[in-house]
Amino acid sequence: MQALIISGGHLDDDFAAAYMETHRFDLVIAADAGIGFFVRNGGMPDYIVGDFDSAAPGSLEPFSQPKEMAEPAIQAEGSGGSPLYTQESMPVILKFQPEKDETDTELAIRTAIGQGCDAIHLLGATGTRLDHVLGNVHLLGMAMEQGVSCIMVDPHNRIRMVDRELVLERKEQYGDYVSLLPFTPIVRGLTLKGLKYPLEDADLECYHSLGVSNEIVAEQAEIRFREGALLVIESRD
Repeated sequence: MQALIISGGHLDDDFAAAYMETHRFDLVIAADAGIGFFVRNGGMPDYIVGDFDSAAPGSLEPFSQPKEMAEPAIQAEGSGGSPLYTQESMPVILKFQPEKDETDTELAIRTAIGQGCDAIHLLGATGTRLDHVLGNVHLLGMAMEQGVSCIMVDPHNRIRMVDRELVLERKEQYGDYVSLLPFTPIVRGLTLKGLKYPLEDADLECYHSLGVSNEIVAEQAEIRFREGALLVIESRD
């Protein structure tokens, strides 16, 4: 089950619209200011999640209605969100207090996982707030630990975290470069095949830049390791 989350970072509307056209999603979630994409472009998410401290005033109005609240909505995992309403063809709105432990993007990811999604695509998760970008990278690990594939995508990058082998198809690669960064202190037994700079049973350690800017040179690139968590960044200029 595939989910799309539109978050509140930098978002290229044309890119996001094209991405939605070329991928099939079973669940669409707007996280806080991410609702602005749907206000500007139309469409209806399944869930709207957040404390709405960064959403533009009035953003929720097109998705609200002055009717009596329907049957209770399914809650997100984690902090107890307060559903405003749920109704067929209208989104479920989960509103949280600004003083909370999780970011809006984390709450959106937990909502997707709680609905049974095993693959999540994050748009609008990068931008000028580096603290949020790094926090979102950490959330890839949160999903990974629960056995859920989660990737961050923008016009220049596709980012994922893995704790097991990964095969990248050259015909499906995202840009020209593949960078591999250890997210645990050491990634042990790293073997790379089908890449310009191969490795054989190497240990990749934090605080080094060894894995930056590799390139796929075969039809498939194989990334295998015995232990650790690896950040895989496909990028283009």
